[in-house]
This record gives sequence, structure tokens and C-alpha cells, in this order.
Amino acid sequence: MSSSQVFANREDGGRRLARVLARRTWADPLVLGLARGGMPVAAVVARWLGAELDVAVARKIGAPGRREYGVGAVTPHGPALYSEASLRALHLTAGELARTENRERAEARRRLVRYRGDRAPVGCAGRDVILVDDGLATGVTARAALRDLRTGEPLTLVFAAPVCAPDAVALLPEADDVVSVVEPPEFRAVGQWYADFRQTRDEEVLALLAR
Repeated sequence: MSSSQVFANREDGGRRLARVLARRTWADPLVLGLARGGMPVAAVVARWLGAELDVAVARKIGAPGRREYGVGAVTPHGPALYSEASLRALHLTAGELARTENRERAEARRRLVRYRGDRAPVGCAGRDVILVDDGLATGVTARAALRDLRTGEPLTLVFAAPVCAPDAVALLPEADDVVSVVEPPEFRAVGQWYADFRQTRDEEVLALLAR
């Protein structure tokens, strides 16, 4: 792994991603950080683009006994989204994951209330909307968030992250485009591309939104 492929931290990833995004012309852009890890990246992108910043929340639905292996995802509102391929590979059905789905939806709602309080979400209609995360692996969490954002009728809906799996575009049919800094062929996990990949806390998300 060369130093050119490693981000010092999420802020560094945000700066390098912002340089790529700044090559385009955006129509009234709105940048949404996918909480929690996407928010430090999104905050940098929003500053570079002179864009409005808000937060998006989606929660991974992990496989039984393997919580980090996302087989689905859920947002605070609306139905869950599942990877049919993952369910088949693990011989699971969505019904068997109902308890996990309900728990993750409740946590998504808790986070959204904490981050936004009684503030209404920023409108997406007729704007270029950029959903930002710190990386893209299986894409199921990003897909759930993108599906919800699409209902707001954005002009274009783009997913952006410093590092993405090489087949990232195919993973996100809900996005009009996928933008990244690197798509390494030896991709295994998002965290391997960051020297500092410590967990982002709720307090950091709140501080970024308050600026």
C-alpha cells in the first residue's frame, strides 16, 4: 500500500475528495454527510464547494453473529433495503432479521432526533445533492440513504467518498454518479485506507452541524 493511497484521516480524505468534486459545476449544491463517519468528510467538501451541509442517517443491518457484515440497511423512515445476493449467500430471509431491522430503525431515529432536533430537513428539490461517506464497500447503507433522498426530487443525486470498491458504480443504481479519489483493486475494507480511522462520535457530528 503506497502512501499516495492512504488518507491521514477523514478530514484529509475530505480535502482530496473536494478537489475532485470542485472540477464540476454544481447547481445550488447540498452536501449530506452519512452519519457518523461521513460527516467529517462532508463538512470539508461543503466548505470547499460553498455548499449547504446537512446530515443523513442510515443503519446497517448485520448478519446474525456477524454485525459488521451488512446484509441490509434501514433509514429512520420507510422500508428496509436488503441485498438479495447476501441473503441468498447466507441462507437468510428478511423476516428472520425483523428484530435486528427494528432495532436499527429505532437507533436511526434516535440519531436523527439528536442531530436535527426539531429542525426540518434541508430541501433537496431541484438541487444537486451530494451524499458523502468516508468510503464505500458493499454499498447497502448508502443505497438506503440514496433511495430516501431520491424522494425529495433532487436535480441530480451523487454519491461521493474518498475510497470506493472498484465496482462501486454497479453497487449504487440509485445514484446518478459515483465520485471517488481512489478505487484500489486490492480493496478489502474502508478502514485500511486511513491511517487514523477512529470512530466518529455523536458530539463531533453535532459540532460540525453547528458551524
